[in-house]
Amino acid sequence: MTFTSMVYAREMRFHEVPDTQVEFTGHPGEESASGSERTHLPDPVLAGVTYREVHVDYRIVSRLRTEPGCGSDGSS
Repeated sequence: MTFTSMVYAREMRFHEVPDTQVEFTGHPGEESASGSERTHLPDPVLAGVTYREVHVDYRIVSRLRTEPGCGSDGSS
């Protein structure tokens, strides 16, 4: 499964530095990754700074693993 988003802003300002995280959970487990490509927006951002012409592409990719002995039709 892939989730993508794109954000563009002429101006962006953070009143406080955000605390962000991505967490993957589940059973029997997963293979997951996330990341962003940013233009004119540092990581981390600074509070009170105005960023201009901001562009962020963000992607989350996850692949679920099946339990051993589980067929694609749900049989064991």
